[in-house]
Amino acid sequence: MADKLIIFDTTLRDGEQSPGASMTRDEKLRIARQLERLRVDVIEAGFAASSNGDFEAVKAIAGAIKDATICSLSRANDRDIARAAEALAGANSSRIHTFIATSALHMEKKLRMTPDQVFEQAKLAVRFARNLVSDVEFSPEDGYRSDPDFLCRVIEAVIAEGATTINVPDTVGYAIPELYGNFIKNLRERVPNSDKAIWSVHCHNDLGMAVANSLAGVKLGGARQIECTINGLGERAGNCSLEEVVMALKTRKDYFGLELGIDASQIVAASRMVSQTTGFVVQPNKAVVGANAFAHASGIHQDGVLKARDTYEIMRAEDVGWSANKIVLGKLSGRNAFKQRLLELGVQMESEADINTAFAKFKELADRKSEIFDEDILALVSEEAVTHEHEQYGFVSLSQHSETGERPHAAIVFTVDGKEIKGESDGNGPVDASLKAIEAHVKSGAEMVLYSVNAISGSTESQGEVTVRLQNSGRVVNGVGADPDIVVASAKAYLSALNKLHSKADRVAAQG
Repeated sequence: MADKLIIFDTTLRDGEQSPGASMTRDEKLRIARQLERLRVDVIEAGFAASSNGDFEAVKAIAGAIKDATICSLSRANDRDIARAAEALAGANSSRIHTFIATSALHMEKKLRMTPDQVFEQAKLAVRFARNLVSDVEFSPEDGYRSDPDFLCRVIEAVIAEGATTINVPDTVGYAIPELYGNFIKNLRERVPNSDKAIWSVHCHNDLGMAVANSLAGVKLGGARQIECTINGLGERAGNCSLEEVVMALKTRKDYFGLELGIDASQIVAASRMVSQTTGFVVQPNKAVVGANAFAHASGIHQDGVLKARDTYEIMRAEDVGWSANKIVLGKLSGRNAFKQRLLELGVQMESEADINTAFAKFKELADRKSEIFDEDILALVSEEAVTHEHEQYGFVSLSQHSETGERPHAAIVFTVDGKEIKGESDGNGPVDASLKAIEAHVKSGAEMVLYSVNAISGSTESQGEVTVRLQNSGRVVNGVGADPDIVVASAKAYLSALNKLHSKADRVAAQG
């Protein structure tokens, strides 16, 4: 029997640290349900002590998810750990993941603590967590850049205190595969009680080697848990990508010889849900989940694939879920069919009234485009969830005029605290005019740092999905809007971003 490799998904925690990628409780819950269908072993649902919103999200996920271990991150202090345990109380299987920095640079510059103080803090944190839950993970932050002698001393001590998983993060993406794999191997050989814990890898992608480093940590280092995120989502250049590492292990099982519990057919659905929820578009040439991942443009390649698919394809598109994304509904579809499709997509509405509202929006969309794709439904529900949570600003209607040689003009009606406001403005284009018409009344003072348009599906009838990233007073938020008219989608995205700015949800910084 081959060894089992644990897949630890941190999309909802480390992935959410991407600028503007913060998610609401309902959005997190929807993604957690998809991760459960994907059959990930551990879901790091958030950092419960960072904000009330994160606490509520961890608590909701702990109560709803039955087939995965639910984990909350905590710093190495009693308050964070107790808060994590409280949020996880309703889980079938729970884990507290506590961390403290161990590199000389971090201890001196960030923590302002001596190595002996860090050593004692790590021990006390794990001891306290172990009294609350039976499953405790410990991470020495910036572990790869830590002194190996000190790291061995800390790890031996926390295992003795009851840590069941030891995670060695490459927090800043500095590692090289062979060196990182041997680093893990060296630690395991030097720590006397290393066999009493499962070893884990957590790699960032700053040099583009997060997946390679994680695989080296498993193959060379003997780690049996990989920490990763959907689409490689994460701050800076992101994290180890779940879809890439999973398919590498499955496709090259001859080399790795490891068993995975993952249902790979759910990968594409998870990728699209995370992309549409966060506004982080998947690049077309992204491995496994990019739109071009299984496309063959070269004539020689096309000829080979037509004769025998395995000439150029090392995995099948349907194995990762591409074949499941077919047209499902149209304007004649009834409420029950719509409700059933929501369940299949992992969307659970709070009430029948919410389902009725979403169905009305679906029928409205079906009147404007003849074919409704899964992506359209997810975009519609995501927009509805955001509107439901933060109804400070709401879209009502938009008209705009654009003609060659004339300056574009837009008139928009939107709500502020339920009261309708009408704004008008000229602009360099219809989108610019529409957003200026909103900003003239809102006066947010926010700087737009990203504007992105993406087609939800692959035809001229497709909805446009727009992401707007705003920055104001150090806060960065993403707003996402979808509509067959990209000018309307842009206005919706801008209002969505303003709603998130208005929410002013304060968060405590977590592990990098």
